[in-house]
Amino acid sequence: MENTVQIRYFSGYIRNFKRLCDELGISLPLSRDEREKQILIKGFKKWGVKLAEHLYGAFAFAVEDGEKLYVFRDQVGQKQMFYAVVGGELLCSDDIDEIVTDSRFTKKLNMRMLQQYLFYGYPIGEETFYEGVYKLSPGHYLEWDGKDVKKYCYFKPLFKPETDKSIDEFAEDIKAVVNEILNEEREDTELPYKESFLSGGVDSSYLLAASDAQCANTVGYAEEDFNEAHLARDTAAVLGKDFRVKTITPEEYFDRIPTVIDKMGQPLGDASAVAFSLGCQAVKEHADVVYSGEGIDEFFGGYNAHKRVIPSDWVYLTCSHIMSEDVVKSLMLDHDDTVKPADPLLKLWEEAKKEDQLDSKLTMDIFFWLEGDIYLNTDRTSTACGIELHTPFSDYRLFEVASRIPAEYQLREEQNKYVFRMAASSVLPHESAFRKKVGFPVPVRKWLSDARYNKPVEEKLFGATSQKFFNQDEMKAMWDRFIGGESLLWNRIYAIYAFLLWYDLKF
Repeated sequence: MENTVQIRYFSGYIRNFKRLCDELGISLPLSRDEREKQILIKGFKKWGVKLAEHLYGAFAFAVEDGEKLYVFRDQVGQKQMFYAVVGGELLCSDDIDEIVTDSRFTKKLNMRMLQQYLFYGYPIGEETFYEGVYKLSPGHYLEWDGKDVKKYCYFKPLFKPETDKSIDEFAEDIKAVVNEILNEEREDTELPYKESFLSGGVDSSYLLAASDAQCANTVGYAEEDFNEAHLARDTAAVLGKDFRVKTITPEEYFDRIPTVIDKMGQPLGDASAVAFSLGCQAVKEHADVVYSGEGIDEFFGGYNAHKRVIPSDWVYLTCSHIMSEDVVKSLMLDHDDTVKPADPLLKLWEEAKKEDQLDSKLTMDIFFWLEGDIYLNTDRTSTACGIELHTPFSDYRLFEVASRIPAEYQLREEQNKYVFRMAASSVLPHESAFRKKVGFPVPVRKWLSDARYNKPVEEKLFGATSQKFFNQDEMKAMWDRFIGGESLLWNRIYAIYAFLLWYDLKF
């Protein structure tokens, strides 16, 4: 193996490169590309398939040893990785379009995924919208010997709380790990200038305060009910950082949707992806690298769904789903009663479920929702805009701290992610550290019901493609209810629109 290890594919970045270079005898300085190549080659020679366990950052890569091909994805799935066996060859890429546009591949819609997608609003689990193309799960690697694909798990986001520490001690652990991670970011002198996204919530505020980002960026709207740019501006001012806001108009938003869906590779019913794309485009005008605070809500329990108690015989179907099974059945012309929403989750749920529901829920949200929606959104949209997105709070080391914190420390005094807020309060004003959750809200529910903007949406919802898949009477009833004032139906409308757009672009 000594002279035959080759890197066939790499996407992402290795954050702990300096420590790895010391351990593997790699001389610095090197260009970043050469440095990462050497880390992967020498690391694979030293550790074999355990290589990924030594890497911190966001990565998807494939390495050959002269006999087999090995494909890896990072611990929590920050980078995408898809694969398919085509013409006796294993194709892999973080861009699903690179696989399905291969001349040897025949596109066929996976109707099971469409049915799951309508329930969840995002492509969940290992299957994709294409028959024969699969997503490598987070914390997994596969082995290809020229005949068979074998998959292995090297990391699962399971929680094992410890009761021998206080809240203050866990907060100190968080602060130490955050400093370690962000010091590694500072050591990459090839990336001297970075900016950061900022919503005004605790996650992005703590990241801005603790990092070397020199400017904060947010998005805003004319609609004051959805515009939280003032919170971000106030936080940036307190921290002494520059600040920019991208004000998004409805015209910009709707014009951008087809591009986002195209570059996403699969349909995504998350309307924030379009706003995030426009935010990335604005950042690209003055920076190539931007920080973002993804991961904290899932690691530390930041959603209201984490507070709700579910019956002991239920399966927790992640923090986000947009339609009931009955609604999906009423809409689909070719509904398959054997396809159940819980199917992708059952195996992990049996391992994750505990008497303490919070830890069980967090495992499921990390493994399915975080990677299937949030990272699909942030990875594909930032890449399409030419931005390198760094998500330091998704680092495995921060999860390792979170996994040891008892649930009663996480949800405390009517606050979510209480211990993380305690850590953040060391560098943030109390009001910022304990502010209720904010993000990048989008006034889509208003815009979708406005006849000035929704004509293309309405045409797509009742066009020829829609008639192939959906019961038009049910579609019309849903649309009329939405236009008539049932604004909570907006996410169903948007998710179906995103699928129809994607289908017409790809088939």
